[in-house]
Amino acid sequence: MEKKEIDFGKNPDGLVPAIIQDVDTKKVLMLGYMDKAAYEKTLDSGLVTFWSRSRKTLWTKGETSGNYLHVKEVFVDCDLDTLLIYAQPDGPTCHRGTISCFDTPDEEGFLGRLQQVIRGRHEEMPEGHYTTRLFSAGVAKISQKVGEEAVETILEAMRGDHERYIYEASDLLYHLLVLNEQMGIGIADLEKELLSRHK
Repeated sequence: MEKKEIDFGKNPDGLVPAIIQDVDTKKVLMLGYMDKAAYEKTLDSGLVTFWSRSRKTLWTKGETSGNYLHVKEVFVDCDLDTLLIYAQPDGPTCHRGTISCFDTPDEEGFLGRLQQVIRGRHEEMPEGHYTTRLFSAGVAKISQKVGEEAVETILEAMRGDHERYIYEASDLLYHLLVLNEQMGIGIADLEKELLSRHK
């Protein structure tokens, strides 16, 4: 991951704030502080690592809980003294067991939440779930389902049946999210590609 210029000398303690945001839902997960060593370890390991001000040592988020934050992108503000990190969380970020350390309303989009449920199904493969059966069948079967749902969506559009169109388009989106997960791709990857086309 590309190392960016950061002004660690602006504050006497050599720390800069690092805001961690969910790469898919864009929900703010937490705020921590990094010194140069924490920043470099974050880039090298791909896991968010802070400087613990209380313990006076480096601390990789999730090293005790297993709820790591996997770095996807790093941004630096205009003054070069604050970081914004897009990360994919392994589980709850807060020690309270909540998604975020902030008590903000749950504003993440439903597609982002659905993607997280699908990802969980893929990791755990619980018996008796339709999504588990799709993953067990493999990429060819999932792709076939995406094709079937796309055709059904087109047919309802041609008929002009708005209610049936919404139903079939929802099926299409669900199966596309399953295929994305099978391919190791998230909503954020699609957003990044679409954004690159409109710069």
